Amino acid sequence: MPPQTRPNATSPALPPVILSAFADEAANSKSVVEQFAVLAALGLQYYSPRFLSVSGEVKNVMKLDKAELKTVRKMQDDYGLKVTSIGSPIGKVKLLDIDDGSHNRFVPFDKYLKEEVSVAIDRAHALDAKMIRGFSFYHPRGTDPKPHVAKAVEQLSAIAERCAKDGVVYALEVEANLIGQNGQLMAELARKINQPNLVCIFDGGNISSQNYDCLDCLDEYRAMRKHLGYFHIKDYRIDPSLEWTGVVDEERLKNFVPADLGDSGHELIFRDLRDHLPQIDRKMKKLGLPGMFLELEPHLKGGGQFGGFSGPDGLGVACRSLCRLLDYAGIPYELRGFDHIRAARGF
Repeated sequence: MPPQTRPNATSPALPPVILSAFADEAANSKSVVEQFAVLAALGLQYYSPRFLSVSGEVKNVMKLDKAELKTVRKMQDDYGLKVTSIGSPIGKVKLLDIDDGSHNRFVPFDKYLKEEVSVAIDRAHALDAKMIRGFSFYHPRGTDPKPHVAKAVEQLSAIAERCAKDGVVYALEVEANLIGQNGQLMAELARKINQPNLVCIFDGGNISSQNYDCLDCLDEYRAMRKHLGYFHIKDYRIDPSLEWTGVVDEERLKNFVPADLGDSGHELIFRDLRDHLPQIDRKMKKLGLPGMFLELEPHLKGGGQFGGFSGPDGLGVACRSLCRLLDYAGIPYELRGFDHIRAARGF
């Protein structure tokens, strides 16, 4: 077996997880060349586009024009990369048109579905992606999210249906301050939406940054495990000086760390994931994806509401940390080896 593949000693048939990264985490300049060069050097073959500088101006992937998308698509091929998901901000708008003191936008849903969701789907087609990352809407700041579940389900169902018509998976991410802010609420949303092309994304750092410890994070992961299709790999060391008020001030979060150093319990979660990986892998392949993605989004040099940054060095640290944890848990993964280089050169 090639040395770049880490097999599970007790389960040789266990499918490998697919390693990926938010490419903009890697680049000081956000240039596509820097993003792709770092990912290729780390041995990654998949990425999610979020913020990119294609022609000198940094733009969200939703704002790229046709010529810029064509350039990115060509450069993907040049660097041997494929897209995991479109790193869209879909679902990061207000559920209700209420002034709650936040700066979050409200967009009438019919307009949102017709315009912004359609743009995300267009980006998926342009970059040959089968999946869009999205969120579960902001309920009024400081209120209980539970009374808003029904309306969120209604709107998320419409988004998932719209994606399904175009053969795209909608991947719903757990995150603080949104209705799907923990595993219990994510599971409730997914259960009530009940559409096969909607899967959930677990992100340990988005849980532990709400002052959940490693055992709490394990419980939240287990709550949404049935609906999982995708992981974001981010970790956070709880800061006892930050008083928990029920709302995360994302701009104040400074304690992001590699996945083996924080309070998200990745070691415990991966040992549980190992037993359920074949089922999740089959589900994702049935949806037209190559398997289950574990995607680096480490925020090691900072993060906020719509993105984060690790630098080329930080992304390398985060990647090695993730690989150590996967080795420990006995979960196989693949990085580029010499066979990949030979194939690219036509040998």
